[in-house]
Amino acid sequence: MSASGSDAAASRRLPAGRKAELAAYVAEVGEVTVARLAEHFEVSADTIRRDLDQLDADGVLIRTHGGAVSPVALPRPEFGLDVRLRLHADAKETIGRLAAGLVHDGDALMLNAGTTTLAVARNLRERHDLTIATNSLRLPAEVSPTMIRDLYVFGGSVRLTAQGTVGPLQIPVSASGGDPGIRADLALVAVGAVDGASGYSTSNLAEAAMMAEMMARATRVAVLADASKFGRRLFAQIAELDQADYLVTDAAPPEPLAIALERAGVRVLHPGQEPASGEGPQDRA
Repeated sequence: MSASGSDAAASRRLPAGRKAELAAYVAEVGEVTVARLAEHFEVSADTIRRDLDQLDADGVLIRTHGGAVSPVALPRPEFGLDVRLRLHADAKETIGRLAAGLVHDGDALMLNAGTTTLAVARNLRERHDLTIATNSLRLPAEVSPTMIRDLYVFGGSVRLTAQGTVGPLQIPVSASGGDPGIRADLALVAVGAVDGASGYSTSNLAEAAMMAEMMARATRVAVLADASKFGRRLFAQIAELDQADYLVTDAAPPEPLAIALERAGVRVLHPGQEPASGEGPQDRA
């Protein structure tokens, strides 16, 4: 069938019905190209592009260059940061608000690169005199000068998809480039997966090593993960469950994972189970 004939056939269907079918198809496959959708629905690429633009505006899916992804699709390493910012956006904002409750005025913080830690930074604007060290290239734009005493970005090679650097946690303070032995009051580390047996993991080996070092250099550690990360194991392990003091999430973990976290001494924070503002180790039950 020709493209014009296909479009004529498609026009005989209700546009709302076609868009509902298109949205359901994207939700099922997770990520799809315009060409594949045009073939599947037997309409032109231009028709598909118009439908995708409308469904994106309605918040049903996320329009990408050359296609679309489902908002409930699990993030993949090849997704750019701009796409991942819109995946599970409400969950990330919830996590950001809860994690901000762990921060005291005057704290020294370490945050890794990621869309969830950007949500944390947005929720810290009522804090003051913070020292923040990060490998995120986007995070400095999210902080207010009124909240910052000092802001450091770790050097290293740049992962363009994550908009972050990877490398050892070093901040040269002299011509010799010596490491001052940095320590943080709290590390806020967003991970790609949380599993009762394998702990915390991510897809990139270099990022896993950097996250592990952030955790090792902090007095308290809060792991950040939305519920889509539960029960998963990715390529590179970051740490065992007991290396975190808190798991900050948007929903209570399923029972097997909840039991494993409790045994590991990890306090789970989610809506309805929230910290007092600036809660520290002395406040824990």
